[in-house]
Amino acid sequence: MSEALAGRYASAFVDILFEPNSPLSPEQALVEIRSFDSMVASAPDLKHILNSPAVSRQRKRAVVAQIANQAGLSTTLRNLIYVVIDRGRTSLLPALRERVEEFIDLRRGIARAHVLTASPLNDGDKASIAAELSRVSGKQVQCDFQLDSTLLGGVLARIGSTVYDGSVRGKLAALKSRLTA
Repeated sequence: MSEALAGRYASAFVDILFEPNSPLSPEQALVEIRSFDSMVASAPDLKHILNSPAVSRQRKRAVVAQIANQAGLSTTLRNLIYVVIDRGRTSLLPALRERVEEFIDLRRGIARAHVLTASPLNDGDKASIAAELSRVSGKQVQCDFQLDSTLLGGVLARIGSTVYDGSVRGKLAALKSRLTA
């Protein structure tokens, strides 16, 4: 449910960013929301203040206003954070950043791929995998490469809910099903 709520706030925010006369560009919004998220994540006291039901909403807004002034955050982002505070949804802030990033990428035609590999890849292999994923998905793909020691070999990629299985385990399973059919 929290993902769905974060998605609603993020969708409305991104709609504002892509309006013709928006005071904040999507690029600047990404910089600002990442900066704010980083500040909250690196300051346990701030995180506690924002997530504590014992702290009044007015106090939370005052703390955010002070941080926003020091960090130079735009009024547009401040207003988003204030709405989240006023609705008592501050626990959604990390998910909100992620969803804003996803929705901005969607509007730009960029897909994010989570790629698991059995061993480290060189830059040429990474570029080749990204190019192939772009070809099969029809979108520009940005890859997040991670090592997975459970893979025997090959690559396992996920773009949204679509999984591209080029792993040894996946190929062996496909071979097994063809042989038993």
